[in-house]
Amino acid sequence: MADVVGVVGLGIMGGAMARNLVTSGWKVFGYDTDTTRRAELEADGITLCDSVAALAAETPFIMTSLPSVKAVQATALAIAATGLPPRIVMEASTLALADKLAFAEVLTSAGHIPLDCPVSGTGSQAAAKDLVIYASGDSAAIEAVRPCYAAFTRALHDVGVYGNGTRMKLVANLLVAIHNVATAEAMVLGMKAGLDPAQMSHLIAAGAGNSRIFELRAPMMAADTYLPATMKVDIWQKDMDVIGAFATELGVPTPTFNATMPIYAAARAQGLGAQDTAAVCAVLERMAGIARTPG
Repeated sequence: MADVVGVVGLGIMGGAMARNLVTSGWKVFGYDTDTTRRAELEADGITLCDSVAALAAETPFIMTSLPSVKAVQATALAIAATGLPPRIVMEASTLALADKLAFAEVLTSAGHIPLDCPVSGTGSQAAAKDLVIYASGDSAAIEAVRPCYAAFTRALHDVGVYGNGTRMKLVANLLVAIHNVATAEAMVLGMKAGLDPAQMSHLIAAGAGNSRIFELRAPMMAADTYLPATMKVDIWQKDMDVIGAFATELGVPTPTFNATMPIYAAARAQGLGAQDTAAVCAVLERMAGIARTPG
């Protein structure tokens, strides 16, 4: 069973992981409550299971990539209730630290080995095997699953005790929130000044002002096209809330991060919630009085 893995949650991120695992030669069992996603992934070679328990029975390695705390808790309880021998369960969702710790407690009490393994990257990066994993927990278990991660990432880092993965992810995501809005701000400034957005995207990416987020999102901004989404504005709000609460709990001021919040809120208010977070560019364009001609 060494090359067998289960993926619970077949959304943008989990689905891309599952597809890349299949193409790398892994036998992948999948579960998702969304019947449309199930059908799409089954067509790509994933073996669908009818329940989390059925999936857990098929593999020693289980990855979870889920959209809500409720879904993560339900998955932990379902695995714990199986009575199966120890499974290594890699939790990749972006959650508050307290929720990750609760997930671990449920699984540990049932004899399983939880790992906190959040992902740094977007859906498009997942498809391109360009993800970085911040793995934390039992080091021997992390080494055991490293070959699995090699199928869909460019790097996996063991960052220490369980929970450090989430701590690292929240710090990284704070920068993602800022860089995304900063990219839009720069693009709108250039467009208002009469510069060609496609040329700006190319030239800034080649210079000192570049960032990974600029490379990912500036081309979408230049094209004025925010679908398909690599991270939906509506889903991103959950991450923003978690980051803000984390910083508040630690008593750390985040003035630059806080300044991005009204821009994301405006994107949702303007009906852009289902589009990529790069759509904050459209918000700033309206504020700047820019009206681009489609195409």
